[in-house]
Amino acid sequence: RADGSMEETGPLRAARQLGPVHTDAVAAVAALTPDLCVSGGRDKSVAICHWRSGAALRRFVGHQREVTKVTSARDSNRVFSASRDKTVMMWELHGTSGPSQHFPGHDLVVTGLAVSPDASQLCTGSRDNTVCKWDIETGQCLGRAAISRNLVTHLCWVPGEPYVVQTSEDKTIRVWDSRQLQVAHAFPAQRHIQTSCDVSPDGRLCLSTSSGCAGEGGEATLWDLRQTRDRVREYKGHFQTTTSCVFLPRGPALAPSIATASHDSTVKVWERDTGGRG
Repeated sequence: RADGSMEETGPLRAARQLGPVHTDAVAAVAALTPDLCVSGGRDKSVAICHWRSGAALRRFVGHQREVTKVTSARDSNRVFSASRDKTVMMWELHGTSGPSQHFPGHDLVVTGLAVSPDASQLCTGSRDNTVCKWDIETGQCLGRAAISRNLVTHLCWVPGEPYVVQTSEDKTIRVWDSRQLQVAHAFPAQRHIQTSCDVSPDGRLCLSTSSGCAGEGGEATLWDLRQTRDRVREYKGHFQTTTSCVFLPRGPALAPSIATASHDSTVKVWERDTGGRG
């Protein structure tokens, strides 16, 4: 569950297969509320689904090409989608079927999307080497920063802070100060392309994942965001590119855990503080 609650204990149940909502490959998915998720795909659409029933509650169509990222503002009825058509759109969960706001301005596919904790600003990143900041209400671009070879792969806002973590194809994880849209910190460049990132709910730790092949690379890395800003731990076990990662909600009497997904067709759950696999 998105809120961390558990419906039952005991042996793990088989995964539920829900009916298809998209007509082509699903490229992105994110939690919207404890019972709803938002997804985007190659069919250029954004869908809101109820995970328990599998029903599609809303379907938004407006992008001209594949939807690459989706996200939502916490405690908000607004959903954001990024696309290969170089634009970002905002949708109202209870509004019309069309987008309520457009955010054009990137020169290439938009590959990063993050909403501020107060849901007033949006940060986007692209393969055009830029990160942009937007006013959600007006759609105005409040800032644009470019770094050579900074092909953005993912963005994640630090909870309760004005900072945004970003991964890149230049093998670097950067922490942006959204107020001036300047790099506040850059972790040492890694051996492989950094494909995604996530930040712990308390804002103290960051996860990143990397590309890999035939058992080389594909690791996830835990970073300290607040004190030493050093690498804390690595999680190795995937045999291909690790494409995404997430800090899992902590249940009663359970150790902190993370999950990673990979092109090797597996999802792995790790004990965060020991690196052991569950």
